[in-house]
Amino acid sequence: MKIAVALAGLALTVSGAFAADLPDLGGKEIVVVTENAYPPLQFTDKDGKAIGWEYDAMADLAKKLNFTVKYENTSWDAMIPAVSEGQYDLGMTGITIKEDRKEKVDFSDAYMRSEMVMLVRGDEARFADPAAFAADDKLLIAAQPGTTPFYTAVYEVLDGNEANTRIKLFETFGATVEALKAGDVDLVLTDGTAGQGYVDASNGGLKIVGPKMGVEDFGFIFPKGSDLVAPINAGIAAMKADGSIEALNKKWFLDYKMGQ
Repeated sequence: MKIAVALAGLALTVSGAFAADLPDLGGKEIVVVTENAYPPLQFTDKDGKAIGWEYDAMADLAKKLNFTVKYENTSWDAMIPAVSEGQYDLGMTGITIKEDRKEKVDFSDAYMRSEMVMLVRGDEARFADPAAFAADDKLLIAAQPGTTPFYTAVYEVLDGNEANTRIKLFETFGATVEALKAGDVDLVLTDGTAGQGYVDASNGGLKIVGPKMGVEDFGFIFPKGSDLVAPINAGIAAMKADGSIEALNKKWFLDYKMGQ
C-alpha cells in the first residue's frame, strides 16, 4: 500500500512535464489487432466486453499521444504476418520480443517482463517439473505454433523435434486452456501473469507447478519502418515514469478477480 501511495504521488509530480514533451499524433486513427485470449492482458469478460491490461495501456497511450484506436481481432499465428504486411498498424497480445521476430516486425520497448510457468489441472499428480513430464510419453502438451511456449515445449521440455506428436497445436491460447480443462492435453506453458489469471478463475480446476522457465519481455509490434514506434516508446517511458504501469499491474494482477 505504501508503494501504491508513493507511485501515485510520483504521477502528480512528473506527468505534467512528460505531457509537454510527448509527441502529438493529431487524433490519428491507429488500427490495433489483438487476440482477446490472454488474461489479464486482453480477454473478454462474462458480458463479452473486451478488457484487460493492454486495453487500459492503449487507452492511456492514446490519451498521452492524442490518437484514436480502432480494434480488430485475429488469431495468434496470423498476427505477426498480418502486421508485417501492413494490414494493421499495431499488434498486442503479450508478444515476446525475439530477435527472429524482429526480422518481420518492429517492436516497441518492453512494457512488461514475465516468466514462463507450467499450467496443469488442479488434480495433476503425475508430474511437477519438465523432466517428469518429458519422461512420461503418454503426457501431451498444448501450444500455439510459432509462440514462445511452443519453442519452450520443443526445446526445453521435450526432445527438440518440432514435429513431436506429443505437442498438440491450437489456433488460440484460450483453446489450449480449454483442451487442458477437458483432459485432451496435460500441460500448457504460459507466462506467469496469464497463467495466474486462469488459475484464479478456475475454482481449483487449474494450478501452476514446477520452476519458472525463463524470462520474457513483452512489446507491441508494428510493420517494419513504422513511424509509430518512436511515439509509442515515448508514451511507454512516460507511463513508467508517472506510475501508470505500476497502477495497471496492481489493478489487473492484484485487484482484479477473473470471472467478476
